[in-house]
Amino acid sequence: MRPKRLMIPLFVILCSFAASALKSGADPGVTPDPDVARYSIPASREPHLSREAEVALLRKHVKYVFVLYQENRSFDSYFGTWPGAEGLYSHPASQTLGFNQTLINTDGGIGVIHPFRIGPEQFAADTDDIDHSHPAIVYKMDIDNGQPKMDRFALYEEHKYSRQGNPSLRAKQFGELSMAYEDGDTIPLLWRYANRFVLCDHIFQQMTGPSTPGNLAIIGAQTGVTQAIRHPEQAYSGNGRSGPGVPVLNDADPAWPLPDQPNSSGKKAPSTQYNLTYATIPLTLAKSGIKSVTNSDADPKGDLDDVADDIDDIAKGGGKSVAWGWFQEGYDQEPTDPKAIGPVDPSKMHTSYIAHHNGPQYFGYIANNPKMRESLHGLEDFYNALKQKALPAQGGMFYIKGGEMNILGLKPTDPDPKVQKSFLGDDDHPAYSDAQISEAHIAECINRIADSPYWPQCAIIVTWDDSEGDYDHMPPPIRTKGPDGGAISDGPRVPMLLISPYARVHAINHEQGDHASVVKFADTVFGLKPLADLPDERQARDDAEKRGLMNQGPFDDLTSGVTDLVESFDPARLAGKSPVLPASYAKVPEKLIFNLPQTIGYGWRQVGVEPTDYKLGIKNEIPADFNPRPNSAPSNK
Repeated sequence: MRPKRLMIPLFVILCSFAASALKSGADPGVTPDPDVARYSIPASREPHLSREAEVALLRKHVKYVFVLYQENRSFDSYFGTWPGAEGLYSHPASQTLGFNQTLINTDGGIGVIHPFRIGPEQFAADTDDIDHSHPAIVYKMDIDNGQPKMDRFALYEEHKYSRQGNPSLRAKQFGELSMAYEDGDTIPLLWRYANRFVLCDHIFQQMTGPSTPGNLAIIGAQTGVTQAIRHPEQAYSGNGRSGPGVPVLNDADPAWPLPDQPNSSGKKAPSTQYNLTYATIPLTLAKSGIKSVTNSDADPKGDLDDVADDIDDIAKGGGKSVAWGWFQEGYDQEPTDPKAIGPVDPSKMHTSYIAHHNGPQYFGYIANNPKMRESLHGLEDFYNALKQKALPAQGGMFYIKGGEMNILGLKPTDPDPKVQKSFLGDDDHPAYSDAQISEAHIAECINRIADSPYWPQCAIIVTWDDSEGDYDHMPPPIRTKGPDGGAISDGPRVPMLLISPYARVHAINHEQGDHASVVKFADTVFGLKPLADLPDERQARDDAEKRGLMNQGPFDDLTSGVTDLVESFDPARLAGKSPVLPASYAKVPEKLIFNLPQTIGYGWRQVGVEPTDYKLGIKNEIPADFNPRPNSAPSNK
């Protein structure tokens, strides 16, 4: 059965815009995007397809899956005021978990803070980083008898910077920052995509932790729970805050930081993660060709022992191999690198590269295998592959990540010299990335896909690896406990957008999922055996259940409440009953990419979607002492 709230009928959209303009005195120029109306399909025209028929059509039409994978944003911080989504103002404050949170004033008095909007006037595209470590996320969620109360985001952040006596102004500002949110005036290009395609509003970060766990879960539907079952001596310690340990809950670097610098000695520095040996979709995508690939592994005993039965099972399943690629800015030489010959050290070259964001490099069976390693690339390599039409004709799955610089040569709109120097990244990570430069990176990637021969057969997923520690009011499902008995999954919501010629238009998918949904979608589209059903993973899961530990394994099967995103596609388009969405519908004008929206006054009014706080007439109460970058004001320390 289809979720009843998935599609917002066009007449409701039109009526809501008209009503909101009258009720709130919104700019009369705020009107629905005419192309959205043009390509919307009434529910009465949707064919009734069985699940099997819809999947068969999806496999027929979608051959290329692109995952544009960004960093560190909660759903409420970006789309909490999106009309029709489960957001900050969907319910009264008294019924919204954590809406009013305690914050200590600098004089020691107890105050209360609630969500507030920041935008161009505050240069909201450039904010400092807040704590999103595993212990921080768990504390902020405030789990009581298995139920997250979502009410300690501000207090934890403040306390981190002021552990004794009254909090400093800097500490208070960090607490305030955790409750700030943006809208279509700060990220209008992302809001444009949400308006034209599908916004998923119940996708949680799979693990309660920072960036690395998300970058692992997006290819493995776990971060090493099964490895911890098989190798308890490798289990994390110290609440997963630092050092190696599985399941991975921190940002310890991979043992193989660059392709020309393999860890041949086998020695691991304290900040280096264990070799990860559980199965991921780069293995299942190999299908019948898996043994010809894994035979090239330089250390088969250390890398392949934990997936030996998986490899046999995948090979027996047959089918032609499906290509995959991980394109990460700075992995090899980029236009932003010094003009040197060949790759050297990340501190001297590869100026955009962040090693702990490269999920595949944590796995010896990828990093130690030259055939597998051929699938790791830089960001400009992705641009070139599209331009040269070099992606495999049979299709494939491709991940694209930005980094600490941006190869488009963009600069923040904030004239502050510190911001101009330090916020040049495009992967959306606070403290070094600018949100508008980051959405420009997404738009440039989508434009290039739209201009390529791959658009008619593609699905594009835009999502984020963790919630940054920013406030989100939706309590995640507590599925899994770690080796120390603490909750490790799931964490707060992250945004997700689904873009495709076959996607629904101006739709919200309310189905629950997490990072494993990306893997589950790949399983569905490419006919892969789910990782959770492979023999080695299944055995570890069964062993855990005998010890009373549930959901100890990949979440792409056998775990309820994880959508495969199929409902985001329009059956009428899949069945050929309605025209597919043209490439022009997905493209963003280049002037909005190379002239950041804030410089030309492009925001939610131009997108044509009025945020719910405006519609409801909510008074925006920005704290008088708020600073989007508390570390940028030395006097506050």
